[in-house]
Amino acid sequence: MDCVYTSLRRRPEVSPAPAGEVAEVVGILWAHTTPKDGLEHISGSLDSDRVDLLLYFLSPGPASAAINGPLHRAAALLARGHQASPALKRRYLPPAGAPCPQADEPRLPKA
Repeated sequence: MDCVYTSLRRRPEVSPAPAGEVAEVVGILWAHTTPKDGLEHISGSLDSDRVDLLLYFLSPGPASAAINGPLHRAAALLARGHQASPALKRRYLPPAGAPCPQADEPRLPKA
């Protein structure tokens, strides 16, 4: 099993949501997970400007390409959830390094 630590940064103009913010984010991510992701578990916690997440994935087989690795799967899941969820779009900035919607390759962060 592989574990990926990641965060969604809250938009500066948005204040922290009431006590169910982590559960809402986790639920949205589960709603946009596909079997190909191999996601097993998500846990999260709140900070003043973000929600921190631990994503646990099944380890890919030894013959799998890096594109199937846990970092890529985590970035793709966050991007997919953010793109599809009005609540995530409204509350959080787009995930850094998220794959472009038209491509399978991750975007490089702007310098």
